[in-house]
Amino acid sequence: MKSLASQIHAFGKALMMPISVIAAAGIFLGLAAAMQNPAITGDAFANLQVPQLIIGFIRKVAGALFANLPLFFAVASAIGLAKAEKPTAAFAAVIGYIAMNVGISATLASKGLTAATTTPEALQKAGMDQTAAMMTSAEYIDMLGIFTYNMSVLGGVIAGLITVLLHNRFYTQQLPTAISFFGGRRFVPIVTVVVLPLIGVLLALIWPTIGEGIAWVGLMIGKSGQYGAFLLGTSERLLIPTGLHHILNETVRFTPIGGMATVDGQSIVGALNIFNTSLTHPGAIPDETVRGATQFLAQGKIPVMMFGLPAAALAIYHTARPEHKQRVKALVLAAALTSFTTGITEPLEFCFIFVSPVLYILHALLTGLSFMLMSMLQLMIGNVQGGAIDLVVFGILGGSKTHWWWTIVLGVIYVPIYYYGFRFVITRMRVETPGRESDEEQKPELVAADERTKVIISGLGGEANIEDVDCCFTRLRVRVKQMNEVVDQTLLTTGANGINRVSEHDVQVIYGPQVEKIANDVKTALGVA
Repeated sequence: MKSLASQIHAFGKALMMPISVIAAAGIFLGLAAAMQNPAITGDAFANLQVPQLIIGFIRKVAGALFANLPLFFAVASAIGLAKAEKPTAAFAAVIGYIAMNVGISATLASKGLTAATTTPEALQKAGMDQTAAMMTSAEYIDMLGIFTYNMSVLGGVIAGLITVLLHNRFYTQQLPTAISFFGGRRFVPIVTVVVLPLIGVLLALIWPTIGEGIAWVGLMIGKSGQYGAFLLGTSERLLIPTGLHHILNETVRFTPIGGMATVDGQSIVGALNIFNTSLTHPGAIPDETVRGATQFLAQGKIPVMMFGLPAAALAIYHTARPEHKQRVKALVLAAALTSFTTGITEPLEFCFIFVSPVLYILHALLTGLSFMLMSMLQLMIGNVQGGAIDLVVFGILGGSKTHWWWTIVLGVIYVPIYYYGFRFVITRMRVETPGRESDEEQKPELVAADERTKVIISGLGGEANIEDVDCCFTRLRVRVKQMNEVVDQTLLTTGANGINRVSEHDVQVIYGPQVEKIANDVKTALGVA
């Protein structure tokens, strides 16, 4: 069970690679959409040929990224879970994804299903009504020039996971002397070419059943309306300490659970895919469909990230002991600004979720309520973070149809709710938030910046105890040999906001947005950069 938990966390970490690219590309796409909207820039700018050509080029680049998301997820899954020789795993994942779709395509062809026979027109000639023909045609897609099932990101993840299983088993494989050249890491792409087409054949046989199951779950969430948004918002916050919220988010963003739409005869599945497609194909997706997707995206986070959590930070500061206020001010101010601007919340959340289950649950419920209210008020703000950047780019610049002002209205209401709610719980239940720890548990003074890397390694049990080092948006993720060698107090002196032991060998040290540099420094010191 603990090994499974470790693998799940590694998988969640792997998903962060393509998600970071999508988030950045989405911002560029949102700016481009705003600049091509005459209601924002005026008719004169909209008619300028050169600027509009540049903006159109940006849209095409972003559109190409979103169109090939399954391949990116296949590569990311393989890199994240490979034990060693990660470049080989990434190369094999590309081969595996292509080979798997070839197997699917061949199986479909044997059933008489091709790009020509599955067009809406061809299906109507075969006796289907127009609606059924459109829905059936949308189940298929041309991916990298291969006719296959439209499995979206899930197809890429399946290919990546199976490829990395083969990689971890065979990258050290030795062959007889006569063919030894093909052994070791060279053997991985070879065995991938053999196995993944067979997986494609199997998928082609069972995918219709899997697709019906996913569609059923999506239908249930769709029927639940704003209550589905409440469940997502609450569950995502509750999963924050485990790191598994990434997997929940990706399920909604890239599978039919987050919604379905049809553009140019192709099915678009997942909340984030629908929103981004609405930016690359203006007017192609009805606003109501886009709103159904964005209820699972950034709009539900904005009142919490921009207003609620900064108010909670103020309550934590005001309830700290006078002699510790200066230290706490520096801590919560940086965390609050990060939450307000980017929507990255872990540095602030880890100040209270481990020391107060009441605050933890209150925060989760308020987040779920925000998701539900934004859905009820018909907002249409997408992307993934929920900070001021998303509000400006996808809300204000998106025009009045986004109903962006409701996020500020709810945010203003959330300020006193979070402030007084947190202050009441902290003082009444004597919660030991930063600056209120008992004397023997006071957070130690921070070490000098030039000593930080050495102290981190020491706090993790020394170089000999560290097996692997990586990071996501806010956390240093480390695999250690002996968990009892990890010293929390030592790590806290390096500026960590918290330490989370996720399995008997995996520990996460929460640093916030600066974690990328910290991870690189640690890798360099260990000689594995």
